[in-house]
Amino acid sequence: MQKALFILLIALLCLHGFGQQSFDEKLTTASNIRMTINNVGTFGNAFRGSYSVLGYSSAEFPAGSGIEHMFEAGIWVGALINGSNVAVSSAAYDQTAGYSPGRAGYEFTGELGSTFQERSSLIDNPNYSPEAISHQDFVADFSDKNVLVPGTQIQITGHDNPMNLDVHFESYNWNYSFSDFMVICNYSITNNGLNTLEDVYIGMWANEVVRNVNITPAGQGGSGFYDKGGNGFIDSLSLAYCFDATGDAGNTESYIGHKFLGAEDKNGFHHPTVDSAFKVNYQTWQFNSVGQPIFFFPSSELQRYDKMKDGFNQWPCWTEAGSSDPRCGQFQAATIQEQIEQPGNRSDLVSVGPFESLAPGETIYFAWAWVFAKKNEDGNPNTDNNLTQKAKLIANAEWAQTAYNGEDVNFNGILDEGEDRDKDGQITRFILPTPPSIPETKVVARNKGIDVYWTKNSEESVDPITQEKDFEGYNIFLTKLGYDVTRSADLSNDLKLISTYDIEGNGLFYETSLASIAVEEPIRFDGDSNLYYYKYSIDNLVNGWQYALSLTAFDRGDEESGLESLESSKLANTWRVFPGTNVNEKFDQYAKPTTPLKAVFNQELKDSLELLKPFAYPNPYYSGASWEGRSTFEEDRKITFANLPERCIIRVFTLSGDLIKTIQHDPTYSGTDIRWYSTYSDSERTVFSGGEHSWDLLSESAQIIARGTYIFSVEDLNSGEIWKEKFVVIK
Repeated sequence: MQKALFILLIALLCLHGFGQQSFDEKLTTASNIRMTINNVGTFGNAFRGSYSVLGYSSAEFPAGSGIEHMFEAGIWVGALINGSNVAVSSAAYDQTAGYSPGRAGYEFTGELGSTFQERSSLIDNPNYSPEAISHQDFVADFSDKNVLVPGTQIQITGHDNPMNLDVHFESYNWNYSFSDFMVICNYSITNNGLNTLEDVYIGMWANEVVRNVNITPAGQGGSGFYDKGGNGFIDSLSLAYCFDATGDAGNTESYIGHKFLGAEDKNGFHHPTVDSAFKVNYQTWQFNSVGQPIFFFPSSELQRYDKMKDGFNQWPCWTEAGSSDPRCGQFQAATIQEQIEQPGNRSDLVSVGPFESLAPGETIYFAWAWVFAKKNEDGNPNTDNNLTQKAKLIANAEWAQTAYNGEDVNFNGILDEGEDRDKDGQITRFILPTPPSIPETKVVARNKGIDVYWTKNSEESVDPITQEKDFEGYNIFLTKLGYDVTRSADLSNDLKLISTYDIEGNGLFYETSLASIAVEEPIRFDGDSNLYYYKYSIDNLVNGWQYALSLTAFDRGDEESGLESLESSKLANTWRVFPGTNVNEKFDQYAKPTTPLKAVFNQELKDSLELLKPFAYPNPYYSGASWEGRSTFEEDRKITFANLPERCIIRVFTLSGDLIKTIQHDPTYSGTDIRWYSTYSDSERTVFSGGEHSWDLLSESAQIIARGTYIFSVEDLNSGEIWKEKFVVIK
């Protein structure tokens, strides 16, 4: 029996593996959004940590907060084949378990061996490419032409009528603070079949779910986890959105939206503002529910196409209750808008069209944006969903539109006189003004303080619009004590300005002078080729606690072009710093067996021992110490050993001498050996003082240790000297 189960398991794993040969996915990391995007047209990962078991967020904003916003999403394309037969191809729709190779609704596939390219416009990025649009582009090609998942014999359920559409997809996200809330998606769809497609509609289907998974783990409570969202649509912005109405109140104060930006085909530019025959339609329904008279899941291609052709926002009861229109029978007491603002688990669909026709070989170009925003707090519950609360969402959506418009300043789809900034004779889209380059930074943690060093690279930045070096100054930001463990972290707001230094004598800003932070001679660190010209020190910090620190550069703006001063990204240059005891360089001198005896007769030696001997803190350790945060997992506990030599072995024993844990410490320490740092920090950006190392109070076999007194020893790997001390655990 066991052998049969093993063979079945291997077969299933192999089948799954074959199904993934044409599948790949990535995570956005340049912006303040952590969104899973794959190469077959789907967004999000159904809260499964990705479909390739990569541990990705689905659509987290702000990054690191635990606030998820999306179950899954993907494009739809609907048309009449040769003017008669209805066909709809979709990258995702209502499926309770999300994407799986061959599952109904996931009808776009990548070819075997196709690549999911990543590129960056940042010169120092390993994915740098002169073709990149943003700080992190994803580029993929996929198609609806396959009825089997490439490389397998898996039939794509219900996909019997492909239109032979080839899709080129690019996504863009930036680290600028004025744009780190959006992911823009740029598509082209080409008809490579034999039939002409008429009355073409293109849409984005989404099931947004806004919950804080650090408070309520994904899926906890079954359907009750998903049915707390409120929905809406802002017609003037072509923006559908979702918010947490009644789920994790106080811990999910944010919105997610998706927005149509514009489209072009053989007949020119299309958007409702310039083409009255071109519509943006909004639909929504109860997730995977076919029993609703109005809010029903469209389970057939005909129903899906009908949803794409019509929108609730075109109905009179969208804005007015009590309409006599026959479609509005159930909206006599409240408008459609008012009903969908109430808690529920809904899918929504924004569709645009009609495009007159798409003949073989012809292409439609269109763009969409995912927009995130914090609620603009007004003291009222999320269910109010008023204009004040949505102010940041609206502003962010307008920024996304500005980025898409690019040189098309008056948004008419025509390159008018004076708009061709790059002199290439065509509209260049996806343009953002550029702040100075991020300062190249070196952060050093020390006992009760932090030192920050940086180069002059930002001062050489050239603005692409004015073509001038317009650097003006630097800002230094620091979080308050406990920002990371007392609530859901939001670094964009938690980082507080503590100092500004700018060029003196030009009559702009603060005139605080760069001379006050300049070092006498440029500083170079071992293994680092940079020359550092500036230094800023922060003192009187608390050892062992995490501080987030950021250094930015800002420009002087350009009044003639209407550009305000722009600042480089805080988040892209944020460091997680842990002040602590410095490397114990005198360990070998004081760790000799005779030293304690000598200290009895030598007060100065005794005082030095107290300062330099290794110790553990907090001591005694109480379960749920304040710096550990709100996590209830035992793996998120933390005690710290201090006054350590540069390279050593820490061993923890019971009083009876049983060894329960061995820890290696060296200069490469980054906190990755315990889970606390992955829960509350960022191991790729941590900075430690060199003389401390934390432990999660779990034994070598990952068992929770009992309360009591423990002995720990520190063996200096350079001298071989050993020092022993004690600590107490109180549960």
